[in-house]
Amino acid sequence: MANEQKPIGSGFNAYSTTGEVIAGIDLTGRTALVTGGYDGLGLETARVLRLAGAQVIVPARNLAKARANLAHVPGAEIWEMDLLDPASIDAFASRFLEFGRPLDILVNSAGIMALPELTLDDRGYEYHFATNHLGHFQLATRLLPALRAAGSARVVSVSAWAHRLSDVVFDDVNFARRPYQPMLGYAQSKTANILFAVGLDAREKENGIRAFSLHPGSILTELGRNFTDDQRKAFGVLDTDGNRVVDPSRQLKTIEQGAATQVWCAASPKLDGVGGVYCENVEVARIVPPDERSGCKSDDSTRKVGVMPHAIDAVSANRLWALSEETIGQRP
Repeated sequence: MANEQKPIGSGFNAYSTTGEVIAGIDLTGRTALVTGGYDGLGLETARVLRLAGAQVIVPARNLAKARANLAHVPGAEIWEMDLLDPASIDAFASRFLEFGRPLDILVNSAGIMALPELTLDDRGYEYHFATNHLGHFQLATRLLPALRAAGSARVVSVSAWAHRLSDVVFDDVNFARRPYQPMLGYAQSKTANILFAVGLDAREKENGIRAFSLHPGSILTELGRNFTDDQRKAFGVLDTDGNRVVDPSRQLKTIEQGAATQVWCAASPKLDGVGGVYCENVEVARIVPPDERSGCKSDDSTRKVGVMPHAIDAVSANRLWALSEETIGQRP
């Protein structure tokens, strides 16, 4: 993994937009599935993949909102699914597999962030971990037959800079024996997103499936609805007057710039033969050097880049895979 986890010279940067990274790429005849594809970065990703010719399917819990937001994406299909409901995920996957069509691109873009209070799902799993990781793990593994059938598929998981703040705490994933902090719950799930890409790629690259994870940057979307304006100012996404700050050199991006990395991971031929890597600023990220690994704070996200070694560790990836299989009660 360490051999592949290094920049490849993409030709793009933090300022690059979705339109720039998709230019010249034809996805006609490909099928793409984008979770969270009716809001924020996911909506932009669905729009651009559709514009490039892909048939796009968007799973949605809120069908009315999805229909309204995707009205400007002609031809996008909306299918009902709830990432917090294992039965709903199974039903969605079964419906897709019944059609018998290959799945070329799966973008796991849906997520929740910084819930103010500890919340558990019906299985007893902490909400960030359950939504951001377990739901996507179940969806991807249930859809493996369709991904394998594509012959050359990509699975892209939207992680975050916040993975620096927490490894997956395997002996207390659900905060039963440690104080719950909103950003630690989120951070743990974002590390899980990266480890999932490592684990999936190792298992499925021989079947033509390559997996990626990424940090999109700091973008004002519905994902951050649990933060106050004072917190947004502390993070740097709002200035002292409450105005939105856009400065890609500090990871403060527009939606078109933020979604560029996930579109690049999903569609760029420059990543052919590569997989299991974490990306940022439309490039494969560097590994954070030892002198930058301690004392991370949330507001460092505008100054420091790279992936932490704990998030690309093969042993941890296998441990997470085993835990996830046990939790969803099935092996792919």
